[in-house]
Amino acid sequence: MVDKNFDLHDKVDKYLLYIIGKPQSGWVSINPSPLTRGDFLYKLSHAKAPLKVVTYIPGETKELLFVQIALAFDLSYEKLMQEYALATPYVEGFLVPDTYYIPVGINEKHLVHFLLANAKKYHKDVFEKIFGEFNEAKWQKFLVIASIIQKEAANAEEMPLVSSVIYNRLKKDMKLQMDGTLNYGQYSHTKITPQRIREDTSPYNTYMYKGLPPNPVCSVSKEAIFAAIFPKQTNYLYFVKNKNGTHTFSQTYETHLENIKN
Repeated sequence: MVDKNFDLHDKVDKYLLYIIGKPQSGWVSINPSPLTRGDFLYKLSHAKAPLKVVTYIPGETKELLFVQIALAFDLSYEKLMQEYALATPYVEGFLVPDTYYIPVGINEKHLVHFLLANAKKYHKDVFEKIFGEFNEAKWQKFLVIASIIQKEAANAEEMPLVSSVIYNRLKKDMKLQMDGTLNYGQYSHTKITPQRIREDTSPYNTYMYKGLPPNPVCSVSKEAIFAAIFPKQTNYLYFVKNKNGTHTFSQTYETHLENIKN
């Protein structure tokens, strides 16, 4: 990696770079074979780092993202997790689902800080556009709700409806009882069974505890964030997956039971 404060002491080097161009900051690719002074300085100004593409999709957890990154860049998963914990208090839902072009040769600390810097700007921009200012507590609550919506909704069109169920149940002091809250961390793709519901005593178990989980359970799309902020106004308290792969929503438990049969 070339530091933006890279210093040259040789007058010849400075003159050559005046002609060739200013050294770049960041990662550059320089062939390990011997180079002339001119070739080396030219690469400092013009060479580009080889990049690898990593795609982080909405609904995934940072654990799975870091597994993907560790394999792609031959890095330590444990160190990625450690650097993340040292750099931010946000357990989950902060990193932005997106396609990233990451330079080969980057280390764990720089990679984590790159992802976090991108996430900080993204979330700040989104919430300032909606509310005019960034309120951290309000933002965190919306991310928690958005992550549940992300896990539960079959598509973007359903998200405001799922959001309405969450808010309606919270308002009535009902348990959320949503499987998606148990798909946190390493359990992102684990099927939720009656046994898991009975045995998971973490605060993410919304069958066991009232209210929202303490943290988001996954990465969230912009659509899920908007749905969390702007829920559909309904009286729905229940929903169940139907034969079409989407959900059927209902206001009463009796209707919900009928929908389960269908």
